[in-house]
Amino acid sequence: MARMAMLIDASRCMACRGCQVACKQWNDLAGWSYSKTTNRGSYENPRRLSPQTWTRIKFIEYEGPERFQWLFLKEGCMHCGQAACVEVCPTGALKYGPLGIVTFQQELCNGCGYCSQFCPFHIPQLDVANKLTGQAKSSKCTFCQDRTTNELTPACVKTCPAAALFWGERHEMIAKGQERVAVLQTKRGFPNANLYGETELGGLGRLYVLTERPAHYGLPEHPASPVLSRLWQDLIQPLAEASFGVGVLVSIAAFFIARRNIRMEQVE
Repeated sequence: MARMAMLIDASRCMACRGCQVACKQWNDLAGWSYSKTTNRGSYENPRRLSPQTWTRIKFIEYEGPERFQWLFLKEGCMHCGQAACVEVCPTGALKYGPLGIVTFQQELCNGCGYCSQFCPFHIPQLDVANKLTGQAKSSKCTFCQDRTTNELTPACVKTCPAAALFWGERHEMIAKGQERVAVLQTKRGFPNANLYGETELGGLGRLYVLTERPAHYGLPEHPASPVLSRLWQDLIQPLAEASFGVGVLVSIAAFFIARRNIRMEQVE
């Protein structure tokens, strides 16, 4: 099955935030108290991702050498080809799905927070249900996996009135993005236009057409999985699983030894 991807043309985004509304409506996500309209010195609302906000539009004021411009960026899970969150998840709640999507089963999440700590983009959000016990669940964009696995587009793509969001086979989205970058560079006066996500971290499932360098949007130029995440996957997690297995075997052996001793006492 072909890997799917979302192409976000930031040059066309008009920051209407229709994608934010569609995401909340389709996924039944509530508003949060901090998101009430308050002047915080920015047009951004909400001001960050949260367990109830899986996507949002960032507003960036950028003054380049030739012009001032607003840069808009739709934030959300990047669905990396080599995802640190999948590597460190101890319960299997995060996995690679058949469409190349990083799927998430919240019922399997134990709230450890490793996905949030190791994500190079700081996307997964922890919802702490009990501050005393630390009980929590993680949340993130799923690319509307209940829609995309049924050959529908994500809700945000369906809603976008500016034709800034596209969904399709990844190789087609890359070609479309490269074509748009060429137009921006040669005909629209954006020599720094680029396609972000083509090769980063095994290829991102969320591709961006940007008019300026990624750093101006708050994106890492060369994102990489932390060394600790690879260490976790290759060494620590297998050792932990082996230790758990040894512990289980010791417990079983102790049970049978104890039962044997009890029976011998009964015989005597």
